[in-house]
Amino acid sequence: MAARGHVQDPNDRRLRPIYDYLDNGNNKMAIQQADKLLKKHKDLHCAKVLKAIGLQRTGKQDEAFSLAQEVTTLEPTDDNSLQALTILYREMHRPELVTKLYEAAVKKVPLSEEYHSHLFMAYARVGEYKKMQQAGMALYKIVPKNPYYFWSVMSLVMQAISAKDEKLAQTMFLPLAERMVEKMVKEEKIEAEAEVQLYFMILERLGKCEEALHVIRGPLGEKLTSELQSRERKCMMLYTRLERWPECNALAQKLLLKNPDDWQFYPSYFDSLFHLMDQSWSPPDDAEHCSEGSVHHTVAEVVRFVEERIKVEDEKDSRSLRGPYLARLELMHRLRERGYPEENLPGEPLDLMVQFFRKFGDKPCCITDLKIYLHLLTPDQHVQFINRLSEMVPLGEQGEDGFAFPEDTKSLQRHLCVCQLSRALGLHHSLDVGGKLRLIAELKAHYHHGLKFGSSALKTELQFSDMYCLMAAHVYIDLWTETGDEDMVWQCLGLLEEGLSHSSSNAQFKLLLLLLYCRLGSFEPVVDLYSSLDAKHIQHDTIGFLLTRYAESLGQFSAASQSCNFSLRFFHSNQKDTSEYIIQAYKYGAFEKIPEFIALRNRLNQSLHFAQVRTERMLLDLFLEADVVLSLEESVKAMSLSSEEDDVPWDTLRDNRDLTVFTNWDPKQRYGIYHRTRSLEEEKAWLRIRSLTLRLLASLTPSGHASSQQNSEMSNENGVGDRSSLHRSLLSQLNQTLHAAAQIAEKHVQYPLLGPPSTRLASALSVGSCHCQAAALHLSVHLQELESAGLEILNKSKGDLLEMKESKLKTQPSLLENLVFFLETVSIVLWSASYCAKILRPLKTSLQKKKKKKKDVNTAMPLVVCGFQELTGNLQDLLTQTVEHIRGQESGITALKLASLTLEGCSRVGAKNISAQ
Repeated sequence: MAARGHVQDPNDRRLRPIYDYLDNGNNKMAIQQADKLLKKHKDLHCAKVLKAIGLQRTGKQDEAFSLAQEVTTLEPTDDNSLQALTILYREMHRPELVTKLYEAAVKKVPLSEEYHSHLFMAYARVGEYKKMQQAGMALYKIVPKNPYYFWSVMSLVMQAISAKDEKLAQTMFLPLAERMVEKMVKEEKIEAEAEVQLYFMILERLGKCEEALHVIRGPLGEKLTSELQSRERKCMMLYTRLERWPECNALAQKLLLKNPDDWQFYPSYFDSLFHLMDQSWSPPDDAEHCSEGSVHHTVAEVVRFVEERIKVEDEKDSRSLRGPYLARLELMHRLRERGYPEENLPGEPLDLMVQFFRKFGDKPCCITDLKIYLHLLTPDQHVQFINRLSEMVPLGEQGEDGFAFPEDTKSLQRHLCVCQLSRALGLHHSLDVGGKLRLIAELKAHYHHGLKFGSSALKTELQFSDMYCLMAAHVYIDLWTETGDEDMVWQCLGLLEEGLSHSSSNAQFKLLLLLLYCRLGSFEPVVDLYSSLDAKHIQHDTIGFLLTRYAESLGQFSAASQSCNFSLRFFHSNQKDTSEYIIQAYKYGAFEKIPEFIALRNRLNQSLHFAQVRTERMLLDLFLEADVVLSLEESVKAMSLSSEEDDVPWDTLRDNRDLTVFTNWDPKQRYGIYHRTRSLEEEKAWLRIRSLTLRLLASLTPSGHASSQQNSEMSNENGVGDRSSLHRSLLSQLNQTLHAAAQIAEKHVQYPLLGPPSTRLASALSVGSCHCQAAALHLSVHLQELESAGLEILNKSKGDLLEMKESKLKTQPSLLENLVFFLETVSIVLWSASYCAKILRPLKTSLQKKKKKKKDVNTAMPLVVCGFQELTGNLQDLLTQTVEHIRGQESGITALKLASLTLEGCSRVGAKNISAQ
């Protein structure tokens, strides 16, 4: 809330102290000041609203809303009250109330440009596109300015985009928007670039590419000046959609002649060539090839064009551009894909790649440029290729350790590129254990040598030799994976910690450390590592799974809840933020960005990670709070959880995880689309199990039923009503899901360490947690199954989490995960038992009353009551065993002297950091 400047209105002067208190976060003083002012000026509505804002910010939402409604019913028209109410309703997440506020204001002051504008933006916040269209035209009639007119046009486009019926969009909304713009074109009233962009967007969505091309190439297209080559890119896109390959080819040529390093036009140039070849196109004899100029329709012409660009670069005194050299490799790749004869290819791939390395090997981008074309080499050329590259790396004389080192940073970069290419070709993976250990020694030596080049670097800068350290860590992981020797991963941790001490901003070190600590069962260092990554905005969705996946399974319930809340804050704020982005886009005429913002909002709303953290957070809240702070019923009520509603968008779930966030030089065949597909299938199955479990828990309470009030007359004296039918339906779904999940788990997909992480599904099924929880939720029918199932889970949780053998530490994080499953299951069993006790209590009471009346001491209790009593006794014994086991683990870990462990060959810095953690 902005502090007020120089004002003349006495009311503004009176309100100023309240604004200042609110701006400074002193909400209590703001409330007191508002009360003082209202005693003297009862009709000062704004003071009442400002008091409501103070109440809202101190947690008194109901009182704040009541005050706000008092003012709203008076339909205020003063600017102060309207703005204050807008702020309050936005903080309450009730933007729909702002629309009603300004609808009333516009009726009272129908010629106010400001109020009409605010009304339009209020509709924009809630996505009322039809009302936005009407508000825009009403505003244009009052103040005939172009932006207001085009607000209305854009609102029509948004109606088309959001319409469920595509036919309606194509036959009504978009044609009407087109006619509205054409009217302005005929009257020569088009003024701004944004208006041309909107016209183009409408024509494009209508599929009128020829008309759109006419607009772009005509006088209106001259207004497209905010982006470089905007007209050319739009023309290229339209030529492609129209399949006008000659124009596409000729235009790409012209653009590449101007800037041969602009990669966006090379794919269009090559695509158009092959389409022309497939169509057997030939130029006319007596006319220009096409409207854009000459066309290259043969491979020979295209090769000559690319070679000419390379020749120009070779003859330059300044640094050559990479584009033409990469274009030659890309052309080679495409010709091979089409089965073009090898003898007619424009050179030998190995020679061309060696030439590229000779020119650009000292650039960090060289590895990423060449890596995507390594498939052009045959397997028997791999060693030859690396040897030829190594010959072009200037190194100093060999030292006592047998290693020769670069003498400057450019030589270091060349050597590093060769090492990375070797790994990408699989040469590192083919070494035996001894060879891998020698390779690690060499990479570590190069890393330590390269540190001298960054001795004067700032703390935020990376060291030149960091990639050596990371690559050595990857080789350690190879050894750990292949041999199962856990000493390798401890050595890896020490090396990465040392690397982080020299490059505190290296995200790759942090990410790999985070992953390894989680795999070893140590979560405490992970929170700080993730926090230091300083993930921004969309990254909470793309890499947030790295944190949330392991927190709960490693027994860190509070940290897991916090990490889920951290992600959820981003997703919830996105709802509000996206509305603001859309409003700003309207204000500044960036109409083409509005559908992008809508698409971003949909992408995040349908995010798999969003659904996961929402479900896990509610389960965690139940496990942490129920029967400790609140009862299960109170917890379900506080979360507004309904067993009848499934709020997961199963049909549109999107996997937004960034599985390429780790630097990875492994050959393509080691990780591919197969792993991602299987991982997504597994993630959905686990999410469905957790979601159904959550809804089943909610069904155990009256609060968990949205229709509990309507069905109250059907309820029996226990408050159960017809909830049992819903409960049985959910149980049936859970059983079906568990059956499908078991089939997924039977595939035993092994994910690479740097690939997607496995879910908790296989562990939960193998330990029996899911089936025991299902049995608990079937409690009234299957009392006898619980004792044996619960004991089995506990037995699978027993064992030493940390074990010392021959001065080597062995970690068993799977036991910790099993114990977590046991604790979750016990919670569910106890809630189910409590629910059953509530049902059985009236039966037992009535039997006891009959027993007293008849004075019959031999009357036997029903089997269900006896069975339940036996179950509760056995559960008590089971919990006693659990407490003893956990205390034993605590004693064992305390007795274990971690400080006595050593890491042979590990750096002193790394070992010190690990022992501290």
